[in-house]
Amino acid sequence: MSARLTIVAEIKKVAEEQNKKLAPLSDSLLLVDSGLDSLCFAILIARLEDALGSDPFTESDEITFPVTLGDLVHAYENAAQ
Repeated sequence: MSARLTIVAEIKKVAEEQNKKLAPLSDSLLLVDSGLDSLCFAILIARLEDALGSDPFTESDEITFPVTLGDLVHAYENAAQ
């Protein structure tokens, strides 16, 4: 499964488990407008590290935090390379 598909699947799973209503997922969706809160994002990032084998936010000296869903996907895609 691609990084994008894994991320989207995990976002949906976390939202369902935490009883959060998700906004429609698109690359331009601002993460703050996604419907997830900080606990959801902490769970998501931990699960993505397990599923994708990396955490792009701790593995680099140049940390830029994602603003949009597209930014999040690109961070994990770049970490995989």
